[in-house]
Amino acid sequence: MAEADGDDSIRSRGQQPMLARHRAKQQAEQGKKPAQQTGYFPMGYKEGFSQWWAGLSPASTEHRVLSFIPFLQKPPTHTQTGTAPLSSPDSAMSVTDSAANEASPVKTDSNTNPYGPRRWHSKLVHLEGKNRALNEFSVERVDEPVENNLVMLHGYGAGLGFFYRNFEPLSRAHGWKLHALDLLGMGRSSRPPFRLRAKDRAGKIAEAEDWFVDALEEWRVQRGIDRFTLLGHSLGGYMAVAYALKYPGHLNKLVLASPVGIPEDPYAVQADLPEPGDSTLANEFADPPPTGDNNNFLNARSKATPSTTTDPKPPPRKPLPRWLTYLWDANLSPFALVRWGGPLGPRLVSGWTSRRFAHLPPTEASALHDYAYSIFRQRGSGEYALAHVLAPGAFARSPLIRRIGGVGRQQFWVPPQPAGVAGEAEVREGKEKERERGVPVVLMYGEQDWMDVAGGFAAERKILDERERVLAGASDEERRRDEGAAKVVVIKKAGHHLYLDGYEEFNEVMLGEMREVAERERRRKTMSVA
Repeated sequence: MAEADGDDSIRSRGQQPMLARHRAKQQAEQGKKPAQQTGYFPMGYKEGFSQWWAGLSPASTEHRVLSFIPFLQKPPTHTQTGTAPLSSPDSAMSVTDSAANEASPVKTDSNTNPYGPRRWHSKLVHLEGKNRALNEFSVERVDEPVENNLVMLHGYGAGLGFFYRNFEPLSRAHGWKLHALDLLGMGRSSRPPFRLRAKDRAGKIAEAEDWFVDALEEWRVQRGIDRFTLLGHSLGGYMAVAYALKYPGHLNKLVLASPVGIPEDPYAVQADLPEPGDSTLANEFADPPPTGDNNNFLNARSKATPSTTTDPKPPPRKPLPRWLTYLWDANLSPFALVRWGGPLGPRLVSGWTSRRFAHLPPTEASALHDYAYSIFRQRGSGEYALAHVLAPGAFARSPLIRRIGGVGRQQFWVPPQPAGVAGEAEVREGKEKERERGVPVVLMYGEQDWMDVAGGFAAERKILDERERVLAGASDEERRRDEGAAKVVVIKKAGHHLYLDGYEEFNEVMLGEMREVAERERRRKTMSVA
């Protein structure tokens, strides 16, 4: 793990240019030799046509990716969504409620897994409303009570299968159950039409965020989970912060893995939102691989201004290609290009996957390419929220740096406590109103991440400053009970997808954070009954 506090170059590094050619130019100006490239779209036309014609389903490609999980040769895979061949460019993610399409849990025992028996499950969790359901993959230890829950959210346009190198190591933690979710409208979750009703700018941003966080809260309620640790990558990290602010009182730790949307950028804050409001052009779709900057497929981003920019003067025009800005403002998703591309779709996707997964064994890289293409090609839904959350260049329209200090400091309604347990006097319908006593926040970045690491340090400072403000004049007991904290962790030899690039170190760091949560939750329960 890189020593973030002692590395000034990492601490001061802002958001890097997204376009590969822009990064190559920047590297040249800095005297660095960019990585060699073998072509934008390495997949041949014939191979691309064959894959398009085969029409592998998301269910089958997800199953193949999850089969690389150690000690789990036959992962459970429900077939309630993503089983139909991709027979049309606008494939739908229809939901099948038949019990025959449900998956039975798979159990691995100590004979096949030296780290103890575990139960693996694939399930579609139905939510309220028409065609609203979340795809979930979970793992728990057999014959151990579930004391803590870890919920994992992927990034823009991706799927839970991308965490395949994390499930087995993280599930070694005793007393923990892991839940990986496909965001609503992405992966193998259902894909309802994305529509906004708000007319004002703030309302559109809030409604786009609510699309995801409301679904997560419905899932939590259905699962009967009170408190949990939330891990979000990139766009999933952004939504994790939005969830923590809207639904306080349920997180015991927030882990943000290369989150998008933290730093402030005047252009993003002042830029108009797209109309009529149905789509996005993504940036998380294209990130550099961990060993060099040779990703070219729809990979565009401008230089970052300092994370705490407050200059009231009109922002300068960003060096983004006109075609990129036009497509973004027109709400055209990169996945629409894949869908419209027909036989060219697999070849377009290979421009990203060949670089993103170049460091992986060929069989795993091939499986991830098939998985990515199969979910990219599904009917557009949640992907259309991005343009309302981010402006061209991947800066948030409502930057998290302005809001992250409020994480763990919100008021919330709780059921009445037993006699002798302190709570505020305000009561409503048998509930008491309390204020959170802080939530530990961990911001993780790859050593070669294009995301704004400086923004992470700025967020850390915001959170710690808010803690000091809240605890000014507090008693020693109140300070001891406060759980607010923040730190930045940098994973060596990893890029934006640090959980995959530097999975061994990432898993080690996560296990340490999970141990801290388990110990703190035990103390919390002891204090509540004392």
